[in-house]
Amino acid sequence: MKLFDVYPLYDVEIVKGCGSRVWDADDNEYLDLYGGHAVISIGHAHPRYVSAISEQVARLGFYSNSVINSVQSRYAEKVGEISGLTDYTFFMCNSGAEANENAVKLASFITGKSRVISFGKSFHGRTSLAVAITDNPKIVAPVNDTHHRTIVALNDIEAVKRELAAGDVCAVIIEGIQGVGGMGMASDEFMKTLAVECKNAGAKLILDEVQSGCGRTGRYFAFQHYDIMPDIISVAKGIGNGFPMAGILIAPDIEARYGMLGTTFGGNHLACAAGSAVIDVMMEEHLMENAARVGAYAAEKLSGLPHVVAVKGRGLMLGVEFDEPIAAIRRALVFDKHIFTGAASNPCMIRILPPLCISEKDIDTLYDALLDILK
Repeated sequence: MKLFDVYPLYDVEIVKGCGSRVWDADDNEYLDLYGGHAVISIGHAHPRYVSAISEQVARLGFYSNSVINSVQSRYAEKVGEISGLTDYTFFMCNSGAEANENAVKLASFITGKSRVISFGKSFHGRTSLAVAITDNPKIVAPVNDTHHRTIVALNDIEAVKRELAAGDVCAVIIEGIQGVGGMGMASDEFMKTLAVECKNAGAKLILDEVQSGCGRTGRYFAFQHYDIMPDIISVAKGIGNGFPMAGILIAPDIEARYGMLGTTFGGNHLACAAGSAVIDVMMEEHLMENAARVGAYAAEKLSGLPHVVAVKGRGLMLGVEFDEPIAAIRRALVFDKHIFTGAASNPCMIRILPPLCISEKDIDTLYDALLDILK
């Protein structure tokens, strides 16, 4: 049986990782500045993480959510502690798209309304509802219902006000920082006004922190740079450091009722053991502080490269925008310099989404490699 084609593939098989490095089947070493789509947060094969999963699977790998799961409860407490959102409730699932599906569904249940506002260049996932609120017509299939969504330009608060005035909006969903869309960021004024307007209109504000969360921007959530409190927050990717897990954090004024949400695998024992280890390592090794420090260094250093017109983003969620398409540059980084980076919908942008344990020296390595390639 052949595999279904998902992405264009580099002719490289990665078989091993440690920290911010990975190795291919021929034992060539690479600097990982992409973290497998922002998934690797604490680094590859961290011994604390490996031990936690190994010990848990030796005891119990899985049982259903119809019985008490103290591993799940401990993990939820740790998420509250590291995020500061101790009064929120936590529903656990398996992927970012699933988290956004449940976030929007919950908002619709609570408000009794059906329309969702999202933003230009947004990406919220590939499942039916998630793709319907994503601004990318190429991945919207005929079965995806787009009749109940409205897309407006990021930072256009007047457009949001006009749509909210109709009274049929259950939720506004916005990324903490747009990842696939090219590191677009809401302004401080826009985000604060958006939170007020949603409250006044009775619409729930959903922060999609699937890529921008888990400490990547220097705070646990990117929205915390704006001093607002969303109604629902979706999380995934870095919270499991490679183990598939996701969830939504729900504000205390939203009542959870049996039957609204459900899951078979969400919050399973292995996932929660992995998630707890991720938080332990992040706190003990001060990885959020490292993300803020190294990210600021990277933004300043990389902005000095020839042909770079802007460095966008925050912390270790950065987009380096060039004055020309970067496909050949990224390929040269992989095969000539052994450095992995990411792409975006902007063909001139390289995305930097590394493990949060990288150092300024790793940024220097990238700078020197790009400088050589650009010559």
